[in-house]
Order: sequence, then structure tokens, then C-alpha cells
Amino acid sequence: MSIRVYRQGLLWGLAGLLIAGLAFTLSSDSTAATKKEPKAKEKEKTEVKKKEPKLEPPPSKIPARYDSIDASQGGVEHVTLIDDHITKAWKENKTFPSERCTDFEFIRRASLDIIGRIPTVEEVKRFIKEPEKARRSWLINELLDGKLYGNGREYAQNFANLWTVHLMTRTSSGEHYQAQLNDWLYTHLKGSSDDEAPAPKILELPKGKGKKSAPTSGGPDWSKVAYQLIAGEGETNRNPAVNYLLHNLGEDIGRDVGKNGKWDMVPATSRTTRLFLGIRTQCVQCHDHPFNGEWKQENFWGINAFLRQVESKGNGFRPTMMAKKQKGKIGLFEYEVKDNKNFNTTGLVTYERRNTVLLVTDPTFLDGKKIPADFSGTRREALADFIISSPFFAKAFVNRTWGHFFGKSFTRDAVDDFHEQHPISHPELLDKLSDDWAKKYSHNPKVLIRWICNSQAYGLSSKANKWNDKTEDETLFARMLLKPMTPEQMFDSLMVATDAKLNQNKDARLETKKAWLSKLIVNFGNDEGEEGSYSGTVVQALLLMNGTDINNAISDAKSGTVASIIAKRGATQASLKFAIDDMFMHALSRPATQKELADLMNPKMFGFTLRPTNPGANATQFWTNYYQDVMWALLNSNEFILNH
Repeated sequence: MSIRVYRQGLLWGLAGLLIAGLAFTLSSDSTAATKKEPKAKEKEKTEVKKKEPKLEPPPSKIPARYDSIDASQGGVEHVTLIDDHITKAWKENKTFPSERCTDFEFIRRASLDIIGRIPTVEEVKRFIKEPEKARRSWLINELLDGKLYGNGREYAQNFANLWTVHLMTRTSSGEHYQAQLNDWLYTHLKGSSDDEAPAPKILELPKGKGKKSAPTSGGPDWSKVAYQLIAGEGETNRNPAVNYLLHNLGEDIGRDVGKNGKWDMVPATSRTTRLFLGIRTQCVQCHDHPFNGEWKQENFWGINAFLRQVESKGNGFRPTMMAKKQKGKIGLFEYEVKDNKNFNTTGLVTYERRNTVLLVTDPTFLDGKKIPADFSGTRREALADFIISSPFFAKAFVNRTWGHFFGKSFTRDAVDDFHEQHPISHPELLDKLSDDWAKKYSHNPKVLIRWICNSQAYGLSSKANKWNDKTEDETLFARMLLKPMTPEQMFDSLMVATDAKLNQNKDARLETKKAWLSKLIVNFGNDEGEEGSYSGTVVQALLLMNGTDINNAISDAKSGTVASIIAKRGATQASLKFAIDDMFMHALSRPATQKELADLMNPKMFGFTLRPTNPGANATQFWTNYYQDVMWALLNSNEFILNH
């Protein structure tokens, strides 16, 4: 179906209506914007007399939490801990939380955050059937482990997707190797929570090598995943974890391998400390930080020295090489990572100061620790031991995970930048959560997700009030921040909303997803793998509005959401109310409000005047077109594009 010209007019006409049900933070600003500008002299007088209004103190009593917690899954103590610390900060900072979000908002938010897509209509209906106070806790457990969501498969796939981007970015490596790492992450993030065969163990280390024992079966353990990513060795098809380092080898040093090593390992150094310790050592690669004296140039190269014995067999694995055609089999070659003791035999790495003075360092961890004399493993195994034993390791994961769910971490500007000039908003809470998650719960990501999603703060509305609407209030978590969908979330959510026939064909879906994402990534990506950090823009909206896949999915006469609604309800004016409600449920995971129904059923919205003699009033094709236009407008609304 070609796009009808009046769709653009319909979109703008519905813009206010579709956001009405979404608790945005713009109400006070929009009211002020509608006032007429006073004349110049009157305005001047107004400004002279104008005084800063006094903000009335917030209510003294914070609303009690409404939702119960499933005690059978554990974690009640830590949910209470989160609630207590967050509430204490609200009171100390004279802020007040937003209202509790609706259950429709909650299932959409939790579904996007945990499994990476909006819920289906059937999933929303099943959720609403649960007892009101217990349904949110039930949903969190179901999303993580329940049969309705593949016994944890959808959760594991979503977080495998997220971490594949963190570790290898989206665009700089061959798809084959990204897929290998993605599958490996999926297996080890999922654990053995279903009735299938237990997940395979992460590769065993040879006896006598390293200090850490090989991972055991059971629940997922992030420390064991990180250990293999840093210290793992083997072929890419046998231990896909090595794809991480293969992607981040850096430049071929090209001289005196015995002294310097094969690769400079600069990308691996900066990405490893950033992802696993929350410390951006790339800032001190070339010189000491001018404002932050906590980390110095020697810290970067001390970590780098642990990695200089890496050997890549198979002519290397670097993004530039993946662009070369090799007998038409690009992306099918397997590579191997191992440590070669004949590389960088002295263990010394040379680096240059700004004043051109050359200095050297040996493998030294950030806290000054060096490899023990009796250590029998590789340097990378020693580094992995230091990293997962560091208090920064658990803090980094907790802070990043908190940022994923709230749109803001405990560190205001970045989830991976701990330093003295970047204060933590809730230091005691972060320390306690990190320490207990590591020591009592074996770094299990699912446990941490349950704590966060069951907290009172996670269940708040995104609509600001007069006490929590400032930028400085964002790290108080008194309201839910609006988050743009990642490209993957947007694609998968569009497939759910439109019930596109691609859902029934895995290969076609993957090919379409790849092409669709590449278009978004070209427009919004960067070389740090942060393509999902874009916000809703005109360019992005145009890409969505004019996409053939979306329009084909909407206008398909035989399958898809609109086609199924017409088959069920019919395409007449009499069925309009029910059809609109159905489309809202499919696209926005909620029923339409009475105002939205009234406005969309207003004859002025149809684009013609209804008369008894007008043949268009009851024409099936006319109402089919109108249904398609309403669905198209819903999918292009801010309420759909944003995670709220």
C-alpha cells in the first residue's frame, strides 16, 4: 500500500492525543509556552517585579509501597534496603516521589528492560489476571525464568544482545564472530533455570593454571563470564569468549615481538577496565588526567602489560581484515587466542610522557598489586583474578545494571566512570548491594534484577511533580526517566505491535532486522558501540514513517495486527471503538482513554462529513484505510518510541 498524503496530517492531529496517557514531564513548560508575550514595556515591568516563587515544602509522609514481594525467590531484605536508602535521600533532599505508575506502564517498562520488547496483548491480559498487589513481583519472576517467556530464554537473549554490543560494538566485526559471542553469552546468562538440559560449563582451565576454579553449573555467575572473556583461550568455534579480545587487539606492533609482544592491546586495556571495573583508563593513556589525580598514565600501561603475551593465530582478527574478501568466505574463518611466553618476555612495557621522557612498567593492577612470584598461570589469568576480586568489579556491574533500568546510574554522567570528581549519589547503598551480590549471591545477574525491579522507585510514574522535576533530581530516582529504545528494542517491538509475518519466518526476520538496524546505526552510531544512545529525532521518525517494512506490516490484508482486528471486529463505523481499543493495546500496551476514543471517533478526524447518502461512511475499504492510519500514527508516537 502506498502511503496516503493525509497520514502526515493525521499524525500531527493525533500527536497530543497519543501522549495524553503517557506521564511526561512537560506539563508546566507547555502551559507557560501558551501564554501571550507581554508588550515590551509591560514585560520589562513584569521582570522588575517578578520574584522567584517559593516552593512549598513536600508532603512529610512518603507513600508506603503498595506491591508485595515474592519471598520464595529471596531478596526481600535487599528490596527493603533499596527502598529505605532511596526514601531517606528523598527526605534529605526535600523531594517527593511521583505517583505509582499504572500496571499497563509497568508491564511495558519491565518487558522492554528485561526481555527487550513490548508485551503482547495476551501477555498484558495474563498479567492483569494476577492479584493486584502481587502481579508485579509475579511478572518479574516470569520474565526472568517463567515458561511464558521461554524459561529465561528471552531475558538471556536480550542481555546477550546488550553485552555483545558492549564487548564488540555493532558494526566493527564480522557477523559470524559477533554471533558466536552472542550465543556464548546467552548460554551463560541463562543458566539452567528450565527443564531442559543444564547449560554447559564454561571451559575448564588446565589444572594448576590460575587461582580461580572453573565455573560450576547452576545459576549464571557474572564473575565466571568475565573471567573467560579476559583470560580465556582457544579457538573461536570452541571458546567463543575469545572473540572479545580478538576484536580489541589494537595495532600490530610489527617489531621485536620477543620484547614488545605482537599486539599493542590498547583497545583491550581501555575496554576491559571500563566494562569490568567502571574505570575509564583511556583518559590517562597518553598523559595523567588534568583534573582527576586518582588515575595516572602508569595505571593504563600497568594493565596493558598483563595483555602483551596474547597471540592470535589465523592471521589476526581485526575489523580492517574482516572487510577483505577471502575467496568469498568472509566471516567463516576461525581464529585462536593463546598466550605465548616468548612474547614480551621481560614483562616491561614502555610508554612516553608528554615531555618525551620514556618510562617503563611491568604488569601492575590499579591498586599496585603485582603477579605473585609463585603464580603458575598466565598474565591474563592473573589480571582476571585481580579484576573479579576487586570491589570495583561488583560495583561496576551493579551501577551499569541500575543505569539500564532507571536510565541513570548512581554516577550521574556515565555508568562506567568511577573517580573522585564523579561522586556517587548513594554510596552506602551501592557498597552494600555490590558486596552482598558478590559474596552472598555469586554475582547472579537475575538476583540483582529482581532487587531493582521490585523496588518502589522502579514502579514510579515518569510524570514529574514540582518537587522532582529538576535535572539534579534525576539521581534521586523520585520518578522514572524517559529512555529511548535501543535499535534492537525498537525493531522487536514493532514486530510485536504489528504482528508482522516475519515473526513466523526466523531467517527472513533476521535478514530484515539486520538491514533495518544497519540503517539506524549508520545514522545514529559511533565507534564506541553506543548506537543506542540516540533520542527521538526528526530523522529517526522519518525513517520509521517511510519504512516499507512497517507500512507493509500495517497494510497486509491477510496477516498482521490490523488484518486480524478487521477479521475479528469488522471494518465499519460500528466496530471503530473496539478496533481503536485493540490497536492501542497492540501498540501501547494499554486501552485508549475516553478522550482518545472520543477524538478518534470524531467525524472531523475521518477527513469527510458523514451524511446518510455518503457511500464512504460504511465502505469497508474506507474504514480499513482509517484503521491502518491510526495504527501507523500510534507506532510513530513518542509514547511508542520511548520507554517510560
